[in-house]
Amino acid sequence: MAKDVIVALDFKDKEDTLAFLDKFTGRKPFVKIGMELFYAEGPDIVREIKKRGHKIFLDLKLHDIPNTVKKAMASLSRLDVDICNLHASGGSEMMKYAIEGLTRADGTRPLLIAVTLLTSIGEERLREELKGSLPLDRTVEEYAMLAAKSGLDGVVCSPLEAGKVKDKCGKSFLTVTPGIRFADGEKGDQVRVTTPALARSLGSDYIVVGRPITQAADPVAAYERACAEFLG
Repeated sequence: MAKDVIVALDFKDKEDTLAFLDKFTGRKPFVKIGMELFYAEGPDIVREIKKRGHKIFLDLKLHDIPNTVKKAMASLSRLDVDICNLHASGGSEMMKYAIEGLTRADGTRPLLIAVTLLTSIGEERLREELKGSLPLDRTVEEYAMLAAKSGLDGVVCSPLEAGKVKDKCGKSFLTVTPGIRFADGEKGDQVRVTTPALARSLGSDYIVVGRPITQAADPVAAYERACAEFLG
């Protein structure tokens, strides 16, 4: 299974996004388009970046009633992205409907992964605010197993849980892991974080890196550092 570094394009508009991508002369990083950019620019920004030759993880975290998610996924499937996602907490029926909507007439579809718990959530918040009855790592495992049983290709989780997810769901079940920081960097608003090298050793298939690359003085050098540490 190929591993890769996914760069989170957390920019406010098309101009800033394309100016950032223009720095990568001759390289086409795998990128993530999230809510901020998608809501600002709409589907056209996805088409523009895809036309430039980038693989795309469309990170919209769908979570609604099953039929609504199915119809939304049918629309997203026409954008030719590589990965889409939703929240596992929406339940098995929602996830199964999402696969139906995402699958095109020819039987192809993007990879579909489920968010387990956001990496900004720690044990205390899970227990006190979200009223979780299980420890954090067990909660992630349960959501991952539910996603696997529903036919999804993998999950979004912290690198700290990647190995346990693999143990429960199989080595081919994808782990896409945000919460990545360089050893000499700041954590920001993330709680469950690791370095790229540690994420590799823990079993991450893809790491998602945002500010350590996008806000670096030299984004290309920061990207190359992330690749070197994660891919070896």
